[in-house]
Amino acid sequence: MAVTKPSSGPDPILLTLFANRFMSVAEAMGRSLQQTSISTNIKERLDFSCALFAPDGDLVANAPFIPIHLGSMSFAVKYQMKLHGKELKDGDVLMTNSPHAGGSHLPDITIITPVFDKGTNEIIFFTASRGHHADIGGILPGSMPPTSVNIFEEGAEIVSLKIVNDGMFDKKGLYEYMVEKPAQYPGSSGCRNIKDVESDIKAQIAANHKGVQLITAIVDDYSLETVQEYMYHIRNNAENSVRSLLRDVVKKSGTNLLSAVDYLDDGTPIQLKVEINEEEGSAVLDFEGTGCEVRGNLNAPISVVHSAVIYCMRAMLNVDIPLNAGCLVPIEIKIPKKCLLSPSRTAAVCGGNVLTSQRIVDVVLKAFHACAASQGCTNNLTFGTGGKDKNGTAIAGWGYYETIAGGSGSGPGWHGTSGVHTHITNTRIGDVEILERRYPILVHRFGLRPGSGGKGKWNGGDGVIREFEVMQGMQVSILSERRTRAPYGMAGGEPAMMGRNTWVKQRRAEDSDIPEETSEEDMRPRHINIGGKATVFMGKGDRLLIETPGGGGWGMPDEGQFETTDEHKHPWEARGSLTERAAAQAGF
Repeated sequence: MAVTKPSSGPDPILLTLFANRFMSVAEAMGRSLQQTSISTNIKERLDFSCALFAPDGDLVANAPFIPIHLGSMSFAVKYQMKLHGKELKDGDVLMTNSPHAGGSHLPDITIITPVFDKGTNEIIFFTASRGHHADIGGILPGSMPPTSVNIFEEGAEIVSLKIVNDGMFDKKGLYEYMVEKPAQYPGSSGCRNIKDVESDIKAQIAANHKGVQLITAIVDDYSLETVQEYMYHIRNNAENSVRSLLRDVVKKSGTNLLSAVDYLDDGTPIQLKVEINEEEGSAVLDFEGTGCEVRGNLNAPISVVHSAVIYCMRAMLNVDIPLNAGCLVPIEIKIPKKCLLSPSRTAAVCGGNVLTSQRIVDVVLKAFHACAASQGCTNNLTFGTGGKDKNGTAIAGWGYYETIAGGSGSGPGWHGTSGVHTHITNTRIGDVEILERRYPILVHRFGLRPGSGGKGKWNGGDGVIREFEVMQGMQVSILSERRTRAPYGMAGGEPAMMGRNTWVKQRRAEDSDIPEETSEEDMRPRHINIGGKATVFMGKGDRLLIETPGGGGWGMPDEGQFETTDEHKHPWEARGSLTERAAAQAGF
């Protein structure tokens, strides 16, 4: 259905009202999803996003969820529209996760529900939710294998599945795509915990339905014509805000040509040239010069690049507007074919969504001279059991996934923040109490990494230290960046410390490298730096020590400033799912 464009300027009160009403739809969807989900990833870590989309697939509004999801979900909605056309009917719900179809990486499963007009039976909106599922099959538990070289090793890929057809849930189709198909690839397993995945997908469907009910109520209150008119006004407001930002950049910098380059740990460059048209308030972002597709999994789909850019545009705005498609109207993004940011159909991509995306953000913000680099990583940790035995028979198991915080970069007028998820991730880490109760894990240390932030007039935030011990043998994997290249400082500020991953391996009598005559020193644990991307089988009692990068500093420090290092630290306050639950109960 075509969007009705407004014939006159918006009423400022109604503009604010509709912006908040649209956002409240996404917020209510998110609360529903969190409350009805079962996995640690969605219920506690909040690794999900919900949003409202126009009938043409453009993002209308969202709550402050995961930016990497929100910028790319529009690609998924538009792909499904082209695929199904007018076949969709009331009672249909679509499911997809393929990077080829607007996805980010395979664990992020998107559920899309069309909203139909009661009178004309035409699509007037879409509600959509995207959640990270802890295991969808592949060569390793957690479905984020550091060693993957093609997409088949990363788990189930679903271009399009009508998970609900005319009100009926397709359980058989779900099991076929999630369990049977991934297991056909040599060395891969199907989903290791399909019951949890099925439950969370049903929670996403329910959350979408909540959104359908709420947006339908708004249409009933104001009429479809008024609702779509202000939907257009909100997008137009975002567009004008970005145009003003681009004009201000030219005025402050004195040039309309910007550029920046940064490198992944393997040396692959991400290069950006920005040309701003001051008169129009538009810009061309050209990634020419970016390295070619890599054999590993740091390739980033085009939808992820757009997510990073729309996030940067919104983050640099000093106005309170919803993140929506209008932010990208003045922006043209050019990406060379077959490069790291436009990989081939079967390229591995699980790291591109969580690592390369962070580096794209760093490069864009560096070009605009906005702030120093943040940790540039999400420190993706997965562990679990299950797979196939020597005969190829499936072994039941489980998988867990989490991302670990670091330091944020400082800027002109502020210190970086310590121990936070930065930029386009915005998830939580798993609570220690929940982690130890649900999994055979013992957390020994979890705290800030003092001195890891870059020094400057404004100091970068510190990274964190997270050390855990496995209480039974399991496969443990880490997928991380900024282990060989430090987060940069700006305007004379110093770079932050790089991250490090250390396996503390217990010595056992059966180890082949222990001599017959052993001393007490010979039996001490070995400390092994496993690098940024590794998977190891850890035995009972082994530990993994993860030290995450800090954020870069900004500006030359004043004389004697380094003697005071606590300026950017904030008082401790209780946070996490248990604290939120207690606060919610106290409010009743």
